[in-house]
Amino acid sequence: MATVSLKITDAKGTENGSVEAPVEVFGISGEEIAKHVPLIHQVVMAQLAAARQGTHAVKNRSTVSGGGKKPWKQKGTGRARQGSIRAPQWRGGAIVFGPVPRDYSQRTPKKMKAAALRYVLSDRANAGRIHVIDSFNLNGAPSTKAARAALDPIVANRFTTIVFSREDIDEWVSVRNLPTVHALFADQLNTYDIVTAEEVVFFKDAYDEFVNKTASVVKEA
Repeated sequence: MATVSLKITDAKGTENGSVEAPVEVFGISGEEIAKHVPLIHQVVMAQLAAARQGTHAVKNRSTVSGGGKKPWKQKGTGRARQGSIRAPQWRGGAIVFGPVPRDYSQRTPKKMKAAALRYVLSDRANAGRIHVIDSFNLNGAPSTKAARAALDPIVANRFTTIVFSREDIDEWVSVRNLPTVHALFADQLNTYDIVTAEEVVFFKDAYDEFVNKTASVVKEA
């Protein structure tokens, strides 16, 4: 499998080696990515749709209370005929064709989601916005100050998605209060969180976990 190289930085933000990244995930050409923008858009919109609760509801003629009596007789008053004070044209009346509870989720095949994620990761990598860091040097306790010191040299104040492994709990706790950081675990990485990020940072063990999992998916495809 062909590879590209990503720099590894240490807790001080200085380069500390490099790691090989598969071209199939981080090295897709810009021309190929441009051809698949509709795929990326479809996957992102499906993810946003799935996040909607769909619990919105209004009262229609069958659920609004009152209005059982005809407000005035049909003829002879000089006014327009009315059957109920809860008809839609009345103040406090029912709503016509209003929203009802529904499921907004869309069917998105796993291979589509995996492909879209590879394209957006390659787009960020082509722009030099994928970073790998080996540690925050926390000395056994969470420290937002140490996390910020490690991140500032490589991402400055740009909005960043940071990918951790499930074992990096202290590191995750250290960045959760930073307003420009979105933290998630390697098994949660998705297209939307890459699209919305200006920079993407992998912890070394999370990077290895993600690449190993993605390599098997690419082989199956």
